[in-house]
Amino acid sequence: MKKRMLSLVLAGVMTAALLTGCGGSAGTDAGSADGAAQESAETEETTDAAEETEAADEAAGDEAAAEDGAAQADGDSAGGTFKIGGIGPLTGSNAVYGIAAMNGSQIAVDEINAAGGINGMTVELNFQDDETDSEKSVNAYNALKDWGVQVIDGCVTSACSIAVSAKTAEDQIFQLTPSGSAVDCVATPNAFRVCFSDPNQGAASAQYIGDHSLATKVAVIYDSSDVYSSGIYEKFAAEAESQPFEVVTAGAFTADNKTDFSVQLQQAKDAGADLVFLPIYYNEAALILKQASDMGFSVKFFGCDGLDGILGVKNFDASLTEGVMLLTPFAADATDDLTVKFVTTYKEKFNETPNQFAADGYDAIYTIKAAAEKAGITADMSNEEICAAMQTAMTEITVDGLTGEGITWDASGEPTKEPKAVVIKDGVYTAM
Repeated sequence: MKKRMLSLVLAGVMTAALLTGCGGSAGTDAGSADGAAQESAETEETTDAAEETEAADEAAGDEAAAEDGAAQADGDSAGGTFKIGGIGPLTGSNAVYGIAAMNGSQIAVDEINAAGGINGMTVELNFQDDETDSEKSVNAYNALKDWGVQVIDGCVTSACSIAVSAKTAEDQIFQLTPSGSAVDCVATPNAFRVCFSDPNQGAASAQYIGDHSLATKVAVIYDSSDVYSSGIYEKFAAEAESQPFEVVTAGAFTADNKTDFSVQLQQAKDAGADLVFLPIYYNEAALILKQASDMGFSVKFFGCDGLDGILGVKNFDASLTEGVMLLTPFAADATDDLTVKFVTTYKEKFNETPNQFAADGYDAIYTIKAAAEKAGITADMSNEEICAAMQTAMTEITVDGLTGEGITWDASGEPTKEPKAVVIKDGVYTAM
């Protein structure tokens, strides 16, 4: 409205200037009786008339431009563009996560735009690569700020999400991570998440193993140098004390020593473990499965969402994953209408089966949509206004998504939904 008022004022000023110019040129004829003077005056009058015509044309053009600007301002207030910025690894060892989250997010954006957008706004997604590097995540965020981002969909991994949330909190830009599971990913009031937190994954895993009588003796292999892995392990160990199984060994490794797991596996075997809990990422899990097979250690394996992607590890015998279980809220072979539609679309667009990170990305965009509609977000609102309104709206919405039905959030940024698990059978994830 302010833009329209300003455009009308400018148009009025130019019109007034045009009228004043016309009045001035009308009085240029001196009316002299001398022929030479008369000819000179006529020449001058012709020149003035030409200048007057040019000025009139200019003013008319400026007035039309001003009216167009006012019309555009009105259009923006009713619709415009809503800019969502995504951040995750599109290259590097964890690219499978970032690419899946980006693809899932884009499918949601395409569907939303086809259905009329968000509050009449067209949604635009700009997804940046951070290579799972916190410094590059911040650089990606700064690039998105220059682009005019209004909401952040990210980051995909925990450490990067934490680094960026420190910046979004300063700038008051709303942030929703689809899969950043570390506790501190939602430490700031403007940050929320779609996935379970690491502690929640650890507790839910212990409860699932206990409730379904999957083991009596459990060994754990985890990365003590990683916040994701160690966070899940700590909560798992605490919850296991109240479950009908015993944690017999806990073998740790670090980022500097994550290729040889023979010691941890031998400890688990010697302790009589009938299940090995792996709160780690799929690359290390693939090595563990291979080394366990080589040493003749036949045991059940149970992991969390970090194992999602293990079927796609290069130069790895995927048959070794048969029977591997993981806590994940999404199974591509589920038969509900939403999952079938999503999987079909994903396969058509990207020629592969979506994983849990793709589902997280999809649900993140629809969660942003639900909150934006609840809050009445418009494209001309400031980032601070959008952030404040979205924070409130997140505690008032319920989302039925791929990763859960009836998902709700509290002010802490944590979602509430039922945990699910899948088992790998014949090279596909199957709901348990």
